[in-house]
Amino acid sequence: MTTTGPHGAAPRRRRGRPGYDQAAILRTAVELFNRKGYDATSMGDLARELGLTKPAIYHHVTSKEQLLGQALDDALDELTAVVTEAAEERAGRTAYERLREVVRHSVEVLVAHQPSVTLLLRVRGNSGVELEALDRRRRLDERLAALVADAAAEGALRADLPPPLVSRLLFGMVNSLVEWYRADGTYDPATVADAIATIAFDGLRPRGDQAS
Repeated sequence: MTTTGPHGAAPRRRRGRPGYDQAAILRTAVELFNRKGYDATSMGDLARELGLTKPAIYHHVTSKEQLLGQALDDALDELTAVVTEAAEERAGRTAYERLREVVRHSVEVLVAHQPSVTLLLRVRGNSGVELEALDRRRRLDERLAALVADAAAEGALRADLPPPLVSRLLFGMVNSLVEWYRADGTYDPATVADAIATIAFDGLRPRGDQAS
């Protein structure tokens, strides 16, 4: 479907390519950032990838940094929603059960937003947008560590490991999917989520509950 420009006129097509809306430009930008690196990618590179002129892109976005911010928000907004729901105390739901849920749902978010999550995991704080994203990740880590601590206080997890370390290791396993998971591959998201939860939480059981 062809989108319209700011005054209702359809954007001029180039080299036989269809017109692009903002969502399509963002998808292509994320693919390019992941392939070349954000700092090494210019708006000219994006224009060539899309088969558009730079002015045509600027009808939709103001800058490369805006595209980066939108991509990072795409990943972080979903992850924040998952963690926020898990952090809320609910009748009949233990911290341990909510922690397992957040691990499973984080796998689902990563699979559904893999390009954006991949980009998020590669940012290094070289701009204001990246620093803000890193701060949001830090706050998520803190909330997850608190949930780990609550689960340990319930006696559901071993208490001899620092909760921030456990949180980092748990979600390090989830984040590793960006390096190898493919939607058309052997394993569906549910199988991957079950495997991560089983391996991680079996190892985190209190020592008295583990087989000798």
